[in-house]
Amino acid sequence: MKQTTNSILMIRPVAFRMNEQTAVNNYYQKVLDGLLPATVNAKAQQEFDTFVDKLRAQGVDVTVVDDTLNPDTPDSIFPNNWISFHENGDVALYPMFAENRREERREEILDMLEDKGFVINNIVDYTSAEEDGFFLEGTGSLLLDRGNRKAYCALSPRADEELFIEFCEDFDYAPVIFEAFQTVNGERKLIYHTNVMMCLGETFAVICSDCIDDKKERKMVLDNLKENGKEIILITEAQVNNFAGNMLEVRGADDKRYLVMSTSAYQSLTPKQIAQLKNHAEIVSSSLDTIEACGGGSARCMMAEIFLPKN
Repeated sequence: MKQTTNSILMIRPVAFRMNEQTAVNNYYQKVLDGLLPATVNAKAQQEFDTFVDKLRAQGVDVTVVDDTLNPDTPDSIFPNNWISFHENGDVALYPMFAENRREERREEILDMLEDKGFVINNIVDYTSAEEDGFFLEGTGSLLLDRGNRKAYCALSPRADEELFIEFCEDFDYAPVIFEAFQTVNGERKLIYHTNVMMCLGETFAVICSDCIDDKKERKMVLDNLKENGKEIILITEAQVNNFAGNMLEVRGADDKRYLVMSTSAYQSLTPKQIAQLKNHAEIVSSSLDTIEACGGGSARCMMAEIFLPKN
């Protein structure tokens, strides 16, 4: 099983803005005062296009799908939360916390991928859990160590434990379950997505272990990573706030490994951390300031990895 892929799905925004429905438990979102919605969207589109160009310049196969104005989906730029693609041709569809995010699931995207030669054998649909108020937001909630068949999940209002275990049973992963916190106005609150505080590469893991308040859980997570031979690169909560946990390793031309992150994530890293990461992959960074501020997500959230077999 490959941990990294050369194929990525990205959704180009048409009405990007701060989503009031997700801001209730995504404490990374901010209102950009004085900017008209059209300006915010134009800036987000510019950041998106530059980002795609940088990925393609390294030989990453990026499938870009334009979002539509109707229905209103301000967070469509983060497709990794509603869908995941697997090497056996399975596609998983996930239950989303925010009602306006459920509209992001578009069947024609699967048709487009099939037109490109990707093979879809089976759709595993968890979305009915929404009716009962249970959520699991794709590879935002799940960090998949595909090679070692482990799935890491920080439980939160958007990551239900029973649903996570059901996913692990369906897709044959061993569950690694914990809680991760951030400080909000002096209080410890659950981090909404695992992929904000942790990134799993083929031979390394970036993690803010300080977010795991329970010492036993912290040790258990780190032990799991070490057991699989990952070099652990620790980041701080301040770096998490700059989206340094929200990275993704991808493959470019000639199967070369790239670690993709935002400029703010890169600038928050120390020279030692950068040197450690460069031992594993070449770094690609792109400015995502508007997307990070309004969306509360960064580079990793914008990329849905495609592991499907090809015709």
